Amino acid sequence: MNLILLTADDLVSPTQARLCDARRVQHIINVHKAGVGDQLKVGLLDGLIGTATVTALDSEKIELSVSLQQPPPAPLPLTLVLALPRPKMLKRILQNCATLGVKDLVLINSYRVEKSYWQTPILEPESIREHLLVGLEQGGDTQLPQVRLAKRFKPFVEDDLPGLIQDSRALVAHPYTATPCPREIDGRVTLAIGPEGGFIPYEIDLLMRCGFEAVHVGERILRVDTAIPFILSRLF
Repeated sequence: MNLILLTADDLVSPTQARLCDARRVQHIINVHKAGVGDQLKVGLLDGLIGTATVTALDSEKIELSVSLQQPPPAPLPLTLVLALPRPKMLKRILQNCATLGVKDLVLINSYRVEKSYWQTPILEPESIREHLLVGLEQGGDTQLPQVRLAKRFKPFVEDDLPGLIQDSRALVAHPYTATPCPREIDGRVTLAIGPEGGFIPYEIDLLMRCGFEAVHVGERILRVDTAIPFILSRLF
């Protein structure tokens, strides 16, 4: 982890923290190889970033003197609407979205999304949070993304999306269109990415009637976990 994330529960005082969970303690000891007097990069969840000096440690807990002064990186001006991927890929995507600065993620159903995907324990709130935290630690960020679930495609597109895309440019990634994906957009974007195999024609039509532009990113067909960072780097 490039950033040690602190929560309000870790703070003994505004300038003192105590870490007692095995994951962070062992990472600081075994990966950072920190000892008393060493400095670490830390951030308060949904708060500021700064440094912490190790004041005491053993195999079960670490005490830190904390100074938080800097804001976290700016979030992407983006809402990502993503067809629920298969569970193995979902773990990586949650982490990557948090690392890249996506703060608003909506996981939706689609014809090509298998019903069993919605039963995965990865969609439990605590599991989602765990993977987002890993991504924040990697990206050196503290602002926890919001993840919403929409299990019915048509009602979501007809009832929720019109309000969601207000004041944004709405794009749907679709390899079978002539319009290339724009570059370096100045303003907010709502981006829809389908499942493996893409949205079916009916879904593309429904999205376009809602206000989305169908765009492609070249001749190659990309996996979802490749398409997300590729398209985001192009847009922003």
